[in-house]
Amino acid sequence: MKNLNLLMIALILGVAAATSSCGGSSRSASSEESTTGSSAVTEEIAVVDPEAKSDSKGIGRFTSVEIGSVDKAMAEKGEAIFTSKCSACHKTSDEKIVGPGLKDVTLRRTPEWIMNMITNPEEMTKKDPVGKALFEKHLVQMTFQNVSDDETRQILEFLRQNDTK
Repeated sequence: MKNLNLLMIALILGVAAATSSCGGSSRSASSEESTTGSSAVTEEIAVVDPEAKSDSKGIGRFTSVEIGSVDKAMAEKGEAIFTSKCSACHKTSDEKIVGPGLKDVTLRRTPEWIMNMITNPEEMTKKDPVGKALFEKHLVQMTFQNVSDDETRQILEFLRQNDTK
């Protein structure tokens, strides 16, 4: 009987903890709030949809990327680089392999964000809100593939060409 009572108490406490921490709230209690019961100190958590369109330029050296119509020669070079360095983890469709499918990525992200993600993936997943959300969703850190700025721009053109099909 004593074991049954302990089991019931544990179950009630577990349900209470789960409902107080889940429930769709967009905030997290600080350690002071949880130990004192005071709500004076709280920490807000930003919720970012990794699939939503974002105007962020990301974090890295690319702050302004001029684009016009798709440069077919550059896109062709970008396809070769993508095939050798990116296709093990990404498809150009909606299909996820290890990382997300990249269909319409150029419609959701700025050219700067895409190029910063390619050349600075670790910092992007630690400091950029969209990068963080993608990391949380896919549970994998994108690996830096040692591409030059020119190669990164070529990959961008390939992705832009893919999104116009």
